[in-house]
Amino acid sequence: MPVTPPRSPRRALTIAGSDSGGGAGIQADLKTFAAHGVHGLSAVTAVTAQNTLEVRAVAAVPPEVVAAQIDAVLDDFGADAVKIGMLWSAETVRVVAARLRAHGAGALPPAVRSPDSAAGAAGGGRREVRIPIVLDPVLAAETGAPLLDAAASEAIAALVEELLPMVTLVTPNVPELARLVSALMPPSGEPAPPLSGGPSSQPASLPACEAARLALARQLAARGPAVLAKGGHDHESAAGQVVDLLLIPGTATAEGGATAPGAAADGTAAAATPGERVVRFAGPRLRTRATHGTGCTLSAAVAARLAAGEELAAAVGGAIEYVCRAMAAALPLGGGPGPLAHFHAFQEPHLERS
Repeated sequence: MPVTPPRSPRRALTIAGSDSGGGAGIQADLKTFAAHGVHGLSAVTAVTAQNTLEVRAVAAVPPEVVAAQIDAVLDDFGADAVKIGMLWSAETVRVVAARLRAHGAGALPPAVRSPDSAAGAAGGGRREVRIPIVLDPVLAAETGAPLLDAAASEAIAALVEELLPMVTLVTPNVPELARLVSALMPPSGEPAPPLSGGPSSQPASLPACEAARLALARQLAARGPAVLAKGGHDHESAAGQVVDLLLIPGTATAEGGATAPGAAADGTAAAATPGERVVRFAGPRLRTRATHGTGCTLSAAVAARLAAGEELAAAVGGAIEYVCRAMAAALPLGGGPGPLAHFHAFQEPHLERS
């Protein structure tokens, strides 16, 4: 894959569906990349006919065409980060995973690392990280319309088996987190813990609902990636607040669960089990209709910041702040949940009056 020459812009690839309303999907990702000064590349997986009220139609792009788009841009431009959103089908999931591996994107588990890199990594427990990938496990639109084909369970299983082990960060909301964990086969054969509570090993400083989210996040993190368990759908958390939990899994050589550098400026570190880091990001719940595409925008902002070389926790904290400002600055558009103001630096904040 081509290396970025000096003075060239950072590059980020989004692999996602098209939103005809411009608020989510490829359109939101490219606007977010541009707002961060990153050159955006794209591979469209599906075309949707949607607005703020409904998804009227979905046409999947043939998997071989998705693969051709990925190859075309990475062969020429290369990339410093990849963001993955709507994939629609199990076949597309597998094709995307295969092409990204071929181009050197994603993490390699220790079992398939090169001898040289394995010898150079202390402890042998760390994954070899190449080009970072941020996975937004899109299962449904803001309106509730499904964004997976009729064989949704097969697509989710493929996502868990093929993509989860190679991504740097996965960013599920509460329903997505529960759905992904239900697709895992726990080693003990026991069901995943419910969202209404968590096991006694959870940090005592976290409310029960947050501890339960963290327990589910740990099950995803066991497959390799860091997990940002988003709290926008969690209305049992602190009153008037949205709490996002970032779990960075430990390794054999992790430094006792130390918090990420710079995390204190964006969130407070919750107590963590040895070998992992947990960062708690808390902010006010905004009163606004501009919620369409928040997940797409957040994951794209993290990818853009990783492309620029930021450390993971700092990238997540900066992305959360960017999304909050984009929501606050958004003007009303459409009859339903409206899009964000991705270029809010040029606008005045706008919030609906109560």
